[in-house]
Order: sequence, then structure tokens, then C-alpha cells
Amino acid sequence: MKFAATAQSPYGIKCDCLVEFVNKNGINAIAKDTPTAVTQAINHLRQQGDLSESAHARMVYPEGEASAKRILVVPVEFELKANSPAHTTGKHLSGIASTIAKAISDYPVKDLVIHFDDRFMHSAPLSDQDGVRDAQVFTAALLNAVYKSDAFKGKETQDKNKKKLKSLPGLAKVTLATQDAELKDVKQGLVQGEAVGLGMITARNLGDAPPNICNPQYFTAEAKKLVKKHPKLTVKVLGEKELKALGAGAYLAVTQGSANPPQLITMEYKGGKASDKPICFVGKGLTFDSGGISIKPGAGMDEMKYDMCGAGSVMGVMQAAAELKLPINIVGAIAAAENMPASNATRPGDIVTTMSGQTVEILNTDAEGRLVLCDTLTYVQDKFKPQVVINMATLTGACIVALGHHTAAVMGNTPELTQELQELSLKVNDPIWELPLWSEYTDDLKSPFADIPNIAGGRGAGTIIAGCYLQKFIKDVPWAHLDIAGVAWNSGAAKGATGRPVHLLMQYLFKQLDTKPASDKAAGPAVRKRKPAARKTTAKK
Repeated sequence: MKFAATAQSPYGIKCDCLVEFVNKNGINAIAKDTPTAVTQAINHLRQQGDLSESAHARMVYPEGEASAKRILVVPVEFELKANSPAHTTGKHLSGIASTIAKAISDYPVKDLVIHFDDRFMHSAPLSDQDGVRDAQVFTAALLNAVYKSDAFKGKETQDKNKKKLKSLPGLAKVTLATQDAELKDVKQGLVQGEAVGLGMITARNLGDAPPNICNPQYFTAEAKKLVKKHPKLTVKVLGEKELKALGAGAYLAVTQGSANPPQLITMEYKGGKASDKPICFVGKGLTFDSGGISIKPGAGMDEMKYDMCGAGSVMGVMQAAAELKLPINIVGAIAAAENMPASNATRPGDIVTTMSGQTVEILNTDAEGRLVLCDTLTYVQDKFKPQVVINMATLTGACIVALGHHTAAVMGNTPELTQELQELSLKVNDPIWELPLWSEYTDDLKSPFADIPNIAGGRGAGTIIAGCYLQKFIKDVPWAHLDIAGVAWNSGAAKGATGRPVHLLMQYLFKQLDTKPASDKAAGPAVRKRKPAARKTTAKK
């Protein structure tokens, strides 16, 4: 799919469909050049009550007065108030993208034009407009909304889908029509959003792949494919032999019952100066988690193929950063492993020695993510001397109890980092919320036999306890831990990986580039310095 932005009037652009946003009164934000036939069609929808807040998008036909074959009228009633949640704008943009994708799915639309200035219908001045961010969020959301994969369907189903594409072809081009004053920002956001969206899709594909295909070796193969496409990327893989030599006893304790050996994969992206310390992303990559000897209940265990979504997000970020040629150094570490029960599997009560030298009493083999992560965190700190470390993992069911399926948890050792991540997450509708890592919780991690246990004795604060465990392996470096257990995939009829938190992590990288001194920046749409300013609206009242 190709993306473009233009300041040309959308009514003069030839396309299969033009998207026009209107409020419940049938008024769009920039109505001065709206063709008479379109205005009459919109007025008819209003008179029929089809532009209410709960109304669906409707197709109308311009009768030769516009170059579009059809116009999708999308009713939008959106007001940003002083007390609106911080993620309101991002959520609104993502919702519009989903609405458009659903509405055009039954029409032969290959070339889509979106009257992007009309996306907000406010009764108050627009105070939260950011052309770069808005275009970025919208583009990434649209890519994900229209994306479908039948890679694991049978040949007959795939053939049927191919025949269907002849009558209902998928989107091939999307053009955002905006104002001259916003065109540069919209183009920049569009480029970023496309890379972010494709990175999210990469993470989704890895998550949705069945565990008999997506095993640790599969991750290695995918990393090597990515490296071949991008000259600034390199990859190194540590197998069982290398991990033993490094003393990664916790990591190996998880994998010893599996026929699939572990793969600690590190990808380096060298876009910055050689002297610049890298930003390091670490992802939990349990390609299947049975729980080991502490085996999980059978119901829903198939979803434990998603226990590698943290690692999938790392892969998505590395791809997006390389596509954008960001002038920054990044390390992506994937702790790929499989946790299976076997005669040689780790038992509850076993004590292992981690790469850091600390010993761990394994009280529950289903608390395995923190075991592979602790050795991986030690490795990347010693090997790469990063300026910051951010790890993400589907780590605890307790996180779902605390925050549900909308919001991920963030913890860390540096308030500035956790707060920055939280603020950025709300801007791009990839929300996270901070939980405390106070000493009171750390005190619960005590073992009479080893330095620490892998779980606490009580049942409360499971997400925080897991964060406290990981913190014991962090040295003098800013660090944040994202528990994405509730947001990494959807269950039920809409079952599938979400690609979160790729967007948040990319937004973090963009922010680091925005705050670098001008002399340290490379040219290009991904890093151009921008002065945010409120935009005027000509919306009719």
C-alpha cells in the first residue's frame, strides 16, 4: 500500500472513494468548496437522521460534481474538553481509521482519498492538534485495520480469497488531503505512521503464528531476514552452548525440558555515531509457555503462543527504525525460549545461578519469563553498555486483574523515564500506567535457601513483585519494565496479536531525536524539528 499527502482540493482528485467527515448537522470543517450534489446528499442523510452520534458511515455519489466515484460520509461528534483523558485524541483517530476500513470493505476501493482536515468536529478551539502525531497515529491505525492474513489457511480457502480480491481489491493507495500549512507535518507523520504500522504488523504476524512453526529458531531466521534488507542492522545469536559458557543458569532452567533449544538473539542498529550509547529494547520470547512442571490449566492454553509478543514487538521496532533510517543506535534483544514439561524439566524447589551470580530458588516454573529476562538483562548491560534499557513482556496475569485489557503496566528505576513513557503512550493510544516498585514489595522476595525466589510467598501485587525481581538485575542504568500481558493480544471472536507496544516504543525513539541538539540530527522526514502550533479551523457553527 502506498501513502501520499496533498494540499490539493480532494474533490478534484480521481479516486475510488473520498472520505468526508461531518458533524450531526451535516457540516464539515472546510465546506467552502463542497460540490452542490455532495452537500445535498449530506443534507438528505441529516434529514433522515443518519448523521446521529450512533450512525454508521454512509456512501453517497457525487453525480459528476467531484472526481471521486463515491464519497463515504463519516459522522463524527468529537469534542476535546479540559478534563478529557490524555489518550482521547489518539483513541479518536484510531477509531476513525477502523470505521473507514470497515465501511469500505464491501466496495471495490483501491484508491482512497481522505479529507484529513475534517477529522475533528469541535464546539471548542482545537488545542491538541499535532499534524505529525495525528497523521502518524491515523496511518498506523488504518494499516492495521485493513490488514488481513490467511497465511495458515488451507489452499482452497486461499484460492477463494484470491478470487474475492478480483471483485473487491484491497487498498493500494491512500492520500491524505490537508491544508498547505499542515502539509509538511502530515507528510512526516505519514512516513512515520507507515513504518510504525508495518512494524506492528510484523509483531502481529509473529504472535499469530502457531507454536509448531514460530519456535526460537524461527525467530532467529526472521531476524536474519530483516538484517539482509538493512545494511545498518547486524544480528548475533547465542545458543545453548554459549549461554552455558556465560553462566545463564536461569535462562537455561526454563528451556531444559524443551526439544527446541534457546536462542538469545541480539540485533544492533547502528544509525548514530559510533560513540553514542545505544537504547536497548529487550523482549520476552516464550514461543510457547505450558507452565512447565507447574503446568497451566488446559482451557485457553493455546493462547500461550502469544507469550512471545514482547519479542515480536522488539522485531517490529527494529524493522521500523531501520526502514526510517533513524540516526540513533539501538539494540534489540530477544529472549527466545520454550517452556515445556519433561523428565528433565526444572522442578519447583530447584536453585539455579544466574549470569549475574545471584542464585534463584524456583518456586513456580510458570514464573519463567522473569528467568529468561534476568539473564538477558545482565547480558545486554555487560555487552552493550546502553544509555537506557526498556523491556517488555507478557509477564503476569495479575496485570490483567489490575489494569484489564486496555492498559499495560510500566515500572522502573527512573521516574523521568517511566513518566515520559506514560505520557507518550497516551498520545498515540498505546496506553500504559505506572505501578510502584517500593521497597515494601521487594521485601517479599526472600528465600531461606537462595539469594531470591522467583515468586513471593503471598498472592498480592504479582505484577509489582515481578518488576521487583527484574530490578535486582539492573545496574546503574535507567530502566523501565512494561508488562503487556493484558494488551498484547485479543481473545474471543477477534482473537489475534495487537502489535502493542510497537507504537509507544517508536514514539519514544522519535522523542529522543526531537530533543537531541540540532548538530546531532540527520536530515529526513523522521527527525525534522517541528514547532507545534495551534491550527485555525473554519468549521461552521
